[in-house]
Formats: sequence, C-alpha cells, structure tokens
Amino acid sequence: MGDYENGTPATSVYQSAREHLEQEQYRWVVTGVAGFIGSNLLQALLELGQRVVGVDNFLTGCRHNLEQVREQVGPAAWRCFELIEGDIRDPAVCRRACERADFVLHQAALGSVARSIDDPLLTNDVNIGGFLNVLEAARLAGVRRMVYAASSATYGDHPALPKQEEHIGNALSPYAVTKHVNELYAGVYARCFGMQTIGLRYFNVFGPRQDPCGAYAAVIPRWISAMIEQRPVVINGDGESSRDFCYVANAVQANLLAALVDNPAAVNQVYNVALNARTSLNELYLILHGLLVERYPHLRDDQPRYGEFRAGDVRHSQADISKAADLLGYVPTHDLQRGLQQALRWYVGQLDVGARVESGG
Repeated sequence: MGDYENGTPATSVYQSAREHLEQEQYRWVVTGVAGFIGSNLLQALLELGQRVVGVDNFLTGCRHNLEQVREQVGPAAWRCFELIEGDIRDPAVCRRACERADFVLHQAALGSVARSIDDPLLTNDVNIGGFLNVLEAARLAGVRRMVYAASSATYGDHPALPKQEEHIGNALSPYAVTKHVNELYAGVYARCFGMQTIGLRYFNVFGPRQDPCGAYAAVIPRWISAMIEQRPVVINGDGESSRDFCYVANAVQANLLAALVDNPAAVNQVYNVALNARTSLNELYLILHGLLVERYPHLRDDQPRYGEFRAGDVRHSQADISKAADLLGYVPTHDLQRGLQQALRWYVGQLDVGARVESGG
C-alpha cells in the first residue's frame, strides 16, 4: 500500500481490518474524493480491492490528484472507481452517490478557518447544508455507517491539554461552528433514525496531495513550497503556537477502523485523530529546514519572517487519542518526523524546479 506501510508493521486491529477488506468487497462513497484526504482514502480503498463512488465539484479538489491515484493503483483497480462530478449542496447528487452504498466517508467541506472568516455564508452552505444532504441521502439509502470528517477546531477556546472529546469551548471561527453542527446533526440522526455515524476530529493532517498554493493553504505544504521555491516563510505570531500534526496515513487508518468497527459502544461517537504530540511552529520550521537544507543549499542562511497572529487560530492544540485507541484500535503508524519524510518525497517531486541543477544533483 505504498506510503501507508513502508516498513512499519500495521497495528493488529488495523491489519485485521485490511485483511478483511482484501477478502470482502464493499461499495464506498467518498465525498471530496479529489481533495487531499479524499484522494488518499480513494487510493487506499482501491488498493484493497474495494468499489468506490467519488463525489467532487472541483471547487477545491484537483483532477491531478485523481490522475495520480490512477497511476498508483493501475487500470484494473481504477475500473472499480466511479466519479460523480457534482456538488453536495445538490440533494440529487448525494442520493445518486449513496445508492446501494455500504459505507460513506464524508470528507467534502470548505476547510480553513481563514476562509470561513472571509466567507461565512459559503462555508455554512457547504459544511452544514452539504453535510445534511449527505447524511439524509445515506439514511434514505440505508447505508451501514457514515464516517465524517470532524475537526479539532470544535475545541475552540477550551484551555485544557491534551484535548478530550467530551470537553469543548466556545467556537473561534465560522468553520468551527459548522464542524460542531455536523456532530450535532449526526447525533440527532442516530437518535431519531437509528443511523450509525462516527465523527473523526482531525488535527492538522498533512501529506501527499495537500495543496501548497493559494491563500488558504495549510502550513506544512505552504512552507515546504516556499522553501523549495526560495520564497520567504512567514510564521503567524511569535512561532510558539503549537499543533498536533498528523500524517495522512493515520487519518486513512482511522476512517477504515471507524467504518468497520463492530463494537456497539464505538458507534455514534466522535474521536480525535492525531498523535498526542505538540510541535510549535518554530520547531516545525527547524525540522523542515533540517530535512531540506542538504538538497537545497540556498536554505543554509534562510530565516523565517514573523507576522501578525491570525484571527480565529487557537494557541495550542494537542489530542488525547486514548478513546480512539480503546474503542477503534487506532495506533498511529507515522510520527511527525516519519510523516514529513514521506510527504517531502511527494512535494520535492512536484515542486523541484531546477534545484537539482543548483545543488549539483
């Protein structure tokens, strides 16, 4: 499975889940399939012999991500994929996607705290209206379970570290509100209609196919591209804000475990998906600099610039992952250092424009 294994033995529960999927084929819906996490889920499922229906309107998703998955999995597996080019704000699109589906992995959303502050109405339409359309379509289709992308933004201004699922604070952005409302709707559908749902509160997921460009790019791909392309790295605030950075393979694992877990106590819950680790932005810069400087000599004297704190950002973030470990069997296979090494292989391949000549490579 490429990056997802790569020499690290999978956890026993995850390995059992993978072996089950290799023997049993299901029909999966992945919304936001051309996005970062969605395309990684697509690759994982196709490599395990599954059938996948993907939904994307390509507002933030990228066709190139799907082309890369096709190249990775080969033509035989690719024939098990059907793309519906459409918007989750259209109920008919959601109903079509969910027909005869066993599992829904709902990843489609407008991410970014900053984007939600710039355009709260669009964020609400996609993240709440679209979510409800997918949830209702899954209910009408009688799917076994819907797993959806929740967010660590839901913790808001709650000061405790590490973050535990039952304790949240006041929302700090429209994006955070939308992700909390998703959890509320999932709970209502469980109580009113007997649906099975599981929410995964992602903490700063990173990895291959995460867009390094644009105003709303996440910090890791944005900094990597800036370093490679000799642009300044700008740190918001003093650099001492910290995050629990999570490699995408860990998010893939959590989705598959959440879909397949057969413990009734594990269903209709939300779970943190991260490492239970905390890395400051200053530390992150030094790690990335150390991984890239040998290949890119122009970085030897590079120093970051510091800007203003960004509205809506939390100061510190760290996940307690014991609930996911206990009820799902989740054990991260990639820590930050190993995840960055994997991600850099992809980013160097995508962004290296002439640096080999400069470094004599």
